[in-house]
Amino acid sequence: MTRDQRRTASIFATNLQLAGIAYVLAIIFIAVGSVPPAQAQTITVLHSFTGGGDGSNPVAGVTLDRAGNLYGTASGVSGGRPSTVFKLSHVGSGWVLNTLYTFNHPGDPTAVDAPVVFGPDGALYGTSYQGGQSGLGTVFSLRPPASVCHSVSCPWTPTVLHSFSGIDGKNPDFGDLVFDSAGNVYGTTSGGGAFGHGTVFRLTRSGNNWTHSVVYNFTGGNDGASPENGVVFDGAGNLYGTTYERGSAGFGTVYELSPDGGGWTETTLYTFTGGADGANPIGSVAIDTQGNLYGTAAMGGTGAGTAWELSPSGGGWIFTLLHSFSGRTTPGPSATPTLDAAGNLYGTSPYAGEGSGFGEAFKLTPTADGWTFTAYEFDGITIRTPYCRVAVDASGNLYGTSVLGGTGDGGAVWEITP
Repeated sequence: MTRDQRRTASIFATNLQLAGIAYVLAIIFIAVGSVPPAQAQTITVLHSFTGGGDGSNPVAGVTLDRAGNLYGTASGVSGGRPSTVFKLSHVGSGWVLNTLYTFNHPGDPTAVDAPVVFGPDGALYGTSYQGGQSGLGTVFSLRPPASVCHSVSCPWTPTVLHSFSGIDGKNPDFGDLVFDSAGNVYGTTSGGGAFGHGTVFRLTRSGNNWTHSVVYNFTGGNDGASPENGVVFDGAGNLYGTTYERGSAGFGTVYELSPDGGGWTETTLYTFTGGADGANPIGSVAIDTQGNLYGTAAMGGTGAGTAWELSPSGGGWIFTLLHSFSGRTTPGPSATPTLDAAGNLYGTSPYAGEGSGFGEAFKLTPTADGWTFTAYEFDGITIRTPYCRVAVDASGNLYGTSVLGGTGDGGAVWEITP
């Protein structure tokens, strides 16, 4: 399967399967908490995408600002429509969507599957899988109007910071960008680079200009291949992420990149076996204050992916299985999980659900006896096929998107109030 075929499958598919997975793992796992019935909750659709000026088919999650507004992207992947960047504002008892920009000009980013994040300058930053000078993807920014806008629609100003050409990487996929303390931005490409298996890159800012450099070229060997999502920093300046495939067992890896005298040293922390631990992580990792890493795998486990933890111990890392997902098809959880201040872990799985199989949001709660799993199942009509990272506000409300569902089946933005 080509990388483009895998990308299409990972958004809509029922045909991305793993054959011959051996459900045997020579690791002792910590006991997993029992699975209770789906918890009562209020699920509200904040916006249904029409495929018009608002866009359609949001793949990525949303980003919260301090005022509680939501920012996100609509990929438009199912109908060949242009991608958009939007803002949802809470007005009275409802929500109002404002399209900040529609990517429909020559050379614009296309297939915007990744979230947008705020940079230290207040602009939004994101990536596109395609578009740019070579059609191989971009890094872009969007700036708000320089003066107060009094119209209903207040478009932001886009700038392409870098167009990928192949040797420097190509096709950045689902991942968030991340900034260091100096304002440099880091991300990944799922392909290209010196060996054709993807890169971790950095854009260094100097005034209004940005200089691209490759932090690491994946070889497709034991280090893995095809990082589909972004990277995160720890407090010491090390970067962490996942690769979708390859590694010594062929099912993806978790890696660390450590700064080393002007360069970076790659260490493979864990290699997925394709068995009970999972296979093919699409999402990246979340990190807590103790340096523990949390992530998901889209395949393996009992059939539809896993949630897991990697904990540093004595110079090595200990793998703990937190949950195995059930679902009517694969892929399973496909986005980077979210940690709240209490240590709860949130995410989505696009085809999970004991009753529906239309997808669910989930919460994993740490307890003295392991982790307790709580599912928020979707009905397949208002919300269907969520691939997104979950955003959590200070009140514990969850926000996300679904590729399908909504009034015209063009996708939706949703809120879950526990």
